[in-house]
Amino acid sequence: MSGLVYGILWLLVRASARILFRYRIEGTLPKTGGVLVAANHASYVDIPLLGCGMRRRAWYLGRSDLFPVPVLNGILRRLGWIPLRPGRLDREAFGKAISLIQAGEVVVIFPEGGRSHDGHLRQPKSGIGVIVSQTGCPVVPAYLKGTFDVLPTGARWLRFRPVTVKLGDPLTFEKGHPKEHDKGDAKRFYQLVSRTVITHIAALGNVPPPMVGHEGERTVPEQPTTGARNAE
Repeated sequence: MSGLVYGILWLLVRASARILFRYRIEGTLPKTGGVLVAANHASYVDIPLLGCGMRRRAWYLGRSDLFPVPVLNGILRRLGWIPLRPGRLDREAFGKAISLIQAGEVVVIFPEGGRSHDGHLRQPKSGIGVIVSQTGCPVVPAYLKGTFDVLPTGARWLRFRPVTVKLGDPLTFEKGHPKEHDKGDAKRFYQLVSRTVITHIAALGNVPPPMVGHEGERTVPEQPTTGARNAE
């Protein structure tokens, strides 16, 4: 039943987006197999407008405090929302995402860990690397252009602005399973994945990648040519 409801909502949102936002989609997902889609996050409309651009059903990792209404929570979970407790590595949520990918499904993650308040890309979190290390799955970078203009932070009403969703080529990582006992090695791999993916997302949108550093140091992210390759 949830699959039928998802399909109906997919059609309704896609049709409405084409009329209201001159919606366009560029690129496609792999037709089969477990995939992790990593997208920028600038607006509450990101999930539906990204979802209606993909012809495969997807599950979405999102903050657990977004929808505090119990009944609504249950409905959204059936439709594909995976509530993620912020500020920690939520093993339950990530475990579900990993299981779905291993079962051949599509999971969406927002590497920035939350919405951008100014529309610009933020530093990525390491959670995406955890999923990749456990699954070895391809990562499809995605850039949502125009969603911040449609519903910026603090806005109460939608604005009729053009929206384009760009799906990039799948990325695969040469090192998929860092040794569990080597925490430093695992951390470096997680950082490599997150920085590589966010750089590809920025390239899709033709925008600057976020600056990254430690304790106030600000440096340009590593270029995505060491450790990852585009899938054929």
